Amino acid sequence: MKLIFASHNQNKVLEIQNILGGRYDLISLNDLSFHDDIPETEETLEGNSLLKATAIHKQFEMPCFADDTGLEVEALDGAPGVYSARYAGSNKNAEDNMNLLLKNLANHSNRKAQFRTVITYKTNQQLMQFEGLIQGEIISEKKGEFGFGYDPIFVPNGASKTFSQMTMSEKNKYSHRSRAFEKLRSFLESK
Repeated sequence: MKLIFASHNQNKVLEIQNILGGRYDLISLNDLSFHDDIPETEETLEGNSLLKATAIHKQFEMPCFADDTGLEVEALDGAPGVYSARYAGSNKNAEDNMNLLLKNLANHSNRKAQFRTVITYKTNQQLMQFEGLIQGEIISEKKGEFGFGYDPIFVPNGASKTFSQMTMSEKNKYSHRSRAFEKLRSFLESK
């Protein structure tokens, strides 16, 4: 089955292909030579995910899905949340985002946080949303060399390593994204 993943992020594409397995032919926006940026103008993860899936489905008229993910930090009233990718500015620099988050948490003892992913699946006949969530904590210094985004400073509950210290298969045992995509996979396989 061919599925468009409405993302330019090759790290995410590899991660999701690993979760979905060989039964699906995952097509990224790069594969389609679609290089436009779809502005994330909604105030929720659900809204941004829907916006991206709808735009790509309209353009290519194939089954597609899009995701939006946010890191929600308890001591910062859920920030950066929907603004996670552009927390430190519109250049979407992961290092800058992590540095700003660590700075903003410097005087907080509460380091509880959660990653939340919302996926929107869109076809001509269907529109579905799936959520994945993982709780954990923000550590005070970056650790690890794998992953992307906030992975070097997030340790999921039940683990002793950051996402960035884990292999892809280890991360997928915990990951918010893998939990949401497992729900999508179950839905696709039930059809």
